[in-house]
Amino acid sequence: MSHTSPAPSVVHLYRKRQKIHPREIAGRFQNWRWVFVFLTQAVFYGLPWLQWATEAGARQAVLFDLEARRFYLLGVVFYPQDFIYLTALLVVCAYALFLFTAVAGRLWCGYACPQTVYTSLFLLVEQKIEGSKIQRERLDTAPWRWDKLWRRGAKHSAWLTMALVTGFTFVGYFTPIRALAGEVLSASLGPWQTFWILFYSFATWGNAGFMREQVCKYMCPYARFQSAMFDRDTLIIGYDAERGEPRGPRGRKDDLKAKQLGDCIDCGLCVQVCPTGIDIRNGLQYECIGCAACVDACDQVMDKMGYARGLVRYDTENGIQQHLDRKTEWLRVFRPRVWVYTAVMWLIVAAVGASLWMRPPLRVDVVRDRGALARWNEQGQLENVYRLQLMNLVERSQTYRIRVESDAVPGLSVGQPAEVTLGSIEARWVPVSVHQPTDAASPKEGAHPVRFIVERVARGADGARDIVEHSTFVVPR
Repeated sequence: MSHTSPAPSVVHLYRKRQKIHPREIAGRFQNWRWVFVFLTQAVFYGLPWLQWATEAGARQAVLFDLEARRFYLLGVVFYPQDFIYLTALLVVCAYALFLFTAVAGRLWCGYACPQTVYTSLFLLVEQKIEGSKIQRERLDTAPWRWDKLWRRGAKHSAWLTMALVTGFTFVGYFTPIRALAGEVLSASLGPWQTFWILFYSFATWGNAGFMREQVCKYMCPYARFQSAMFDRDTLIIGYDAERGEPRGPRGRKDDLKAKQLGDCIDCGLCVQVCPTGIDIRNGLQYECIGCAACVDACDQVMDKMGYARGLVRYDTENGIQQHLDRKTEWLRVFRPRVWVYTAVMWLIVAAVGASLWMRPPLRVDVVRDRGALARWNEQGQLENVYRLQLMNLVERSQTYRIRVESDAVPGLSVGQPAEVTLGSIEARWVPVSVHQPTDAASPKEGAHPVRFIVERVARGADGARDIVEHSTFVVPR
């Protein structure tokens, strides 16, 4: 008796991506999305061209000057030693993210995230060149003839132009953008500048033109850990199943009770306009970026059918299920986790603000001269040699006087130079000799504490404080 083996079957571990062509939709929330697109891009493209007037001349207002190791933010200059401020900024951003997500869900993703913004811009170009959703789907399956070639060529040319401008602007935050523009026009870009412009251009072109929703669904970590910040009083886009089910087609004048139907006519527009391709009627999903395209689509259908808007709407899970009014929902915004996030965030902001306000205009570091710890000079004075690093943190020249004091070693004085003039944001190493007069009482041998006091010669209205740094004065045997 012969046995025939079953035919082998293929099990695919990964599903092939189905390209999503969102349908064009207009409405109040989409209008707000385009407002935020305009505002965010106006800031991004315009900010590096903004100039800031200083004593030494105009400079770029916002610049991460990696070569000079300085960060210019309007009228404030930061150095690598100010890394604590960057740490504080990241902590504030983290708490702001927790707070915003706990209250408003993923509105950042839907309206201001760079991935969303550039995907919207690239999609707009695609729609203008290739046509509507149906026309784009037909073009995907059409053979490579002249119409498809010129449309795809024009689209990618526009995409690459937008990506190159974006890459150039991004690098302009790290290299003075006016000088960078001159190098581009004269074809004299350096290798690293060329690399990073092309790198960020390629990333923009690939993420916004090809990967699109894949970045939001699989690459962005925010989509994965947002559930830890959500609760049932977080604002989401929700479908009112109690009102909408059972769904089904009908005419405008049909009696819903007689047909035992809800308000949802099962037109599928909410799915067709979704940039991530989900069906919001299946409940809260991590792929939802809160863009409200489905809300605008559903509201338009409700208007045509003569039903009330809000079948799909911004609401909370408790608001939808418990039929809460807006006043009750607003009261639930101020829940314990929101208060904690708000309090911690503003405490950090206040601490950082106070630190910046009290930040001295000068930074001083004292280093002993290792080559000559102590010696007797030609005048018979006991002398120690130091090196002081003076960093002028403001963008105007300043003159400082250096003094030295010690409770253990009487009569100490500073040799030349006792006064130092620093230019705008200048850092300089200054050798300083400290000596004790021959007629002063000789202290016992060993290292004794001393204080270097650096004071500004011409004090202005800013009330600059003296900078005090500690070191030691060595008395040999």
